[in-house]
This record gives sequence, C-alpha cells and structure tokens, in this order.
Amino acid sequence: MIQSVLMVNYRRNRVPGGTYFFTVTLANRQSSLLIEHVSLLGEAMREVRTRHPFETLAIVVLPEHLHTIWRLPEDDVDYSMRWRLIKALFTRKLISAGAWLPVRTKGERRVWARRFWEHTIRDDSDLQHYVDYVHFNPVKHGWVERPEDWCHSSFRRCASPQALPSDP
Repeated sequence: MIQSVLMVNYRRNRVPGGTYFFTVTLANRQSSLLIEHVSLLGEAMREVRTRHPFETLAIVVLPEHLHTIWRLPEDDVDYSMRWRLIKALFTRKLISAGAWLPVRTKGERRVWARRFWEHTIRDDSDLQHYVDYVHFNPVKHGWVERPEDWCHSSFRRCASPQALPSDP
C-alpha cells in the first residue's frame, strides 16, 4: 500500500503596497535569542530595509517570537523574500557574535521556525486591532503589567498609554 503524504499548501495573500501583520518565531520557541541579541536583529532588519524598503508601523520583540506590521512599497508584494533575508542575516550575525546555537543535521543551525504567519490588514479598524495586539503582547505573555513597560516595543512611538485598551 502506498501511503500518500499530504502537503500543506501555504497560500499567501499578496497585495501590492499592502499592509501586513506578521508573527515570526524561533525554532521550537525555546530560546530568548531575540531579546538577548535584539540589537543584531535590529541591524539585520535595517540592512534588509535599506535594500528592500518597507515601513514598520508597529513591532514587539519577545524572547522567542516577534510581531510586526509592515507596509510595502506600492509596486511590491515580496514580504517573504524580506523575511528570508532578515532570518539569514540575523543568524549570520549571531554566529559572528559567538552566540551559542545548537547544530542540527548536516551542520545546519536552525534558529528560526521555517514558516511565519501573515495577515493582510483590511482597513483602519483592522490595523488598529493589530497595532493594539502587537503592543499588548508582552502583557498577554506575563512579561510586564503594562505595554509601556516593555522596552522592545514600538508602543511609545505609536501610542499614548491612554490609547490602548486594558485587554484587547
């Protein structure tokens, strides 16, 4: 009997100049590499943004995952390429900095989960919902009591403390 393997068909919504919410995680969500090396992550994101522009509307970096909202240029839909470059560059920067990374099969150092989650922002209400979600996430995970207390967030840049609901 031949066993068939079902492959998930990942379909991405691609809107030229679109605004997207992303969740990107480390492999197995078992490390705090993102906040331990947040400056290297920032460098990687800035370097990629220089070559492949995007606007960051909101971001929060937690120990093992991050959420962000990007707006792409009008004629561009390729956020997957940007994430691939950011992940690769951050990993190379970690290795150069001497960070301990577990070695997987064939010498691969798998820092990131292979996929990411994306949602196309539909309108201003949807955007506000996801901005609130991004900024409330450290509270949701128990890292802080108030969004403004998490230093790896765009909260202070994006909103006043009165603008965020107590529990989005």
